[in-house]
Amino acid sequence: MRKPFIAGNWKMYKTAAEAESFAEEFKKLYEPSDVRVAIAAPFTQLWALKKAFEGTGIGLAAQNMHWEDQGAFTGEVSAPMLKEIGVDYCIIGHSERRQYFNETDETVNRKVLKALEAGILPILCCGESLETRDAGDQNAFVEAQIRADFAGVAAEDAKKVTVAYEPIWAIGTGRTASPEQAQDMCGFIREVLKDIYSEDISEEITIQYGGSVKPANASDLMNQDDIDGALVGGASLKPADFIEIIHF
Repeated sequence: MRKPFIAGNWKMYKTAAEAESFAEEFKKLYEPSDVRVAIAAPFTQLWALKKAFEGTGIGLAAQNMHWEDQGAFTGEVSAPMLKEIGVDYCIIGHSERRQYFNETDETVNRKVLKALEAGILPILCCGESLETRDAGDQNAFVEAQIRADFAGVAAEDAKKVTVAYEPIWAIGTGRTASPEQAQDMCGFIREVLKDIYSEDISEEITIQYGGSVKPANASDLMNQDDIDGALVGGASLKPADFIEIIHF
């Protein structure tokens, strides 16, 4: 039985002091439930948030990592560095990383494999552009991403990966895929995973929807058969809004 999983992606927002302030306010509102919750924060905030969320059950996620344990990679952060802090998850392959920092399916795949090796749970992002959807090629595009990004991932490890479907045209635009559009793609992703692995494995993989998720639309999205959670952007920056989404 898949448990709902709501993760907040703070992107490049908040200082460490602002993150601590958020954590204190959030803890006053948060009550543990069957919903898994995690915050993906910038690297400079992870240590402070780990301390602030200790004993709450709230997970901690990084927004990126390198596929090597160490080396001459100025500005990068490795899986062992994240494990030392106590990071539980890592977002891998977000469309902003692919668009602005030249992430490819090859580098995404290497990061997924390294995260699993290190005991960090990947939140693997996929999704198409508006041009791809308007051309009717969204299924083929997303299928190619999924097949490339899961290359070499063993079946037992695949169950540890959360897939986050984020249509690029709905990220930060205020435009959201309809619940039906989101369900269609998340259901299709599960069919692709079924073909790669098996029906049993595909049914154990958590699939989130991301793209302008707000308190007003969270319930409709979360009530779809193949949507198991949400990767929330701007609405996760405010404790009250994020709590409302968690309580969808």
